[in-house]
Amino acid sequence: MSYDDPHSAVPKPPDLQALSAFVDEALPDEAHAAVLEHLAQDSAAAARVADWRAQKAALKALCGAPVADEASFIVVRAPVPWWRRVGLAACWLVAGAGLALLLGPLGSRLPDSLRGHEPMGFAKRADIAYAVYTPEQRHPVEVAASEEGHLVNWLSKRLNRPLSVPSLQEYGYSLVGGRLLPGDAGPAAQFMYENPEGARLTLYVTDMGDNEAAFRLFREGNRRTFYWVSDHVGYAMSGPISEGKLREIAIDVCSDLGGKPESWQ
Repeated sequence: MSYDDPHSAVPKPPDLQALSAFVDEALPDEAHAAVLEHLAQDSAAAARVADWRAQKAALKALCGAPVADEASFIVVRAPVPWWRRVGLAACWLVAGAGLALLLGPLGSRLPDSLRGHEPMGFAKRADIAYAVYTPEQRHPVEVAASEEGHLVNWLSKRLNRPLSVPSLQEYGYSLVGGRLLPGDAGPAAQFMYENPEGARLTLYVTDMGDNEAAFRLFREGNRRTFYWVSDHVGYAMSGPISEGKLREIAIDVCSDLGGKPESWQ
């Protein structure tokens, strides 16, 4: 069965061609929605889609053409002689050793993603969810902001705890809506915001067993995610804006949700 067949009772997971068509916004509405549903359950496929979208953005920046008008590019490289490959490998080995010596005394001052600290699983999930859903124009959320009451009640029941949606109006971002996602060990919620220029931020919320108050930064490409745990709930604020501005917003969100951001200072 195929994602192009809207009458398939149990569609197969999308193949590479279907995922590529999804990234190019070339699937019919029903097939598009089916792939979206699958990505919410398959983190590997979601990560692949996120990578492809990042490549499309890089091509856009390189070629100066709108993403919607992009053609597919195949880069053909001339084979590198074996002696050159060996030389390059040796150079990288020496450079890597030097970099390790250089970063050793600075490691404690680097963000998690640069000093080798493994970020908490929900931070990675939040980043992938941001990369997958924020480019969506037709289906960015399951429940729109026009039904905010229903959205909050629904997600509160699914996460089995009262949720609230912090306002980001003072930063120029309005609520787009939200959706239910799978977390590491249960359901998770994603709330999406957008400013007048179309830039988007997301707030990811999920239950956590531990209750540490650490405030950390996770980076992936041009995306940044500030994440923390408060009252056994994990929160992650994701977006491509400047680190300082995202941190400011995350601190306000933490305070609005009953956290204690003063412990981060």
